[in-house]
Amino acid sequence: MDWQKGETSSNVEVDDSGGGGPRFGGGRGLGLGGILILAILGWVFFRNPLALLQGGQPDGSVPATTGQPAQVDPQQKLFVAKILGSTEKTWGDLFAAAGRDYTDPTLELFSGGVNTACGAASTAVGPFYCPGDRKIYLDLDFFRELQDRFHANGDFARAYVIAHEVGHHVQNELGVFGRVRQLERQGVPMDGADGLSVRQELQADCFAGVWANRTEQRLQWLQPGDVESALNAASQIGDDTLQRETRGTVVPDSFTHGTSAQRVKWFKAGMASGDIRSCNTFAGEPRGRGTAPGAAIP
Repeated sequence: MDWQKGETSSNVEVDDSGGGGPRFGGGRGLGLGGILILAILGWVFFRNPLALLQGGQPDGSVPATTGQPAQVDPQQKLFVAKILGSTEKTWGDLFAAAGRDYTDPTLELFSGGVNTACGAASTAVGPFYCPGDRKIYLDLDFFRELQDRFHANGDFARAYVIAHEVGHHVQNELGVFGRVRQLERQGVPMDGADGLSVRQELQADCFAGVWANRTEQRLQWLQPGDVESALNAASQIGDDTLQRETRGTVVPDSFTHGTSAQRVKWFKAGMASGDIRSCNTFAGEPRGRGTAPGAAIP
């Protein structure tokens, strides 16, 4: 992947605070790799991983994390800025074509731990998006885990991680997060193979595919093997694959992100079409009441 062809974002920050003080609040939007370890704990102890993230405080307060000032290699930061910049161009153009403005997210690089509007998080949480402050959080150590644990090598696999989290920001821009919360209040389950969380995560995978299609048309930056590396990354972090690895069995009722096959399917759907309309993972009425949110830009 010739990633240096990408536009350079000015919205990449480095956390040099070492964690800071406590924050308050909660929110969904943990994305690719988000809850990799916390989800394992949730499956083992039958707890909601988000409760683990939020520290389990009854009043919603979140204890401060223990982090350290992030030491970021300039080349790694440039890579992140180039990928984020390419997403800004892609989604800015798509929103403009629909007569809407797109607000770029900020991406914060951290080390060890970080405090956000969605709670305190450690490296174990993996990359995630917080709708409360409209930021993507990434500890670059996750890229090493992606390679060593999940055998997902290559720059395009790492770019897919970022594009997936940006997909959650796009959902926030479109109002999908708000509609999902409404459905949850109406009794539609979040977790499970047919749950809203799985549908939301698969849509972010599809949005990452749309980005891949549009940027390749614009930049011609992919090389042989790049697409396969991204598909492998999507496959390695499916709920069924992770559960089989950690528990030896698959429990669909605890799914939060979708199976490996589903994640690959929806990334490929977005990449094949380059059209956000191909990303309605909410099609068909989920269990419970309410109207499923669509994917088209209003």
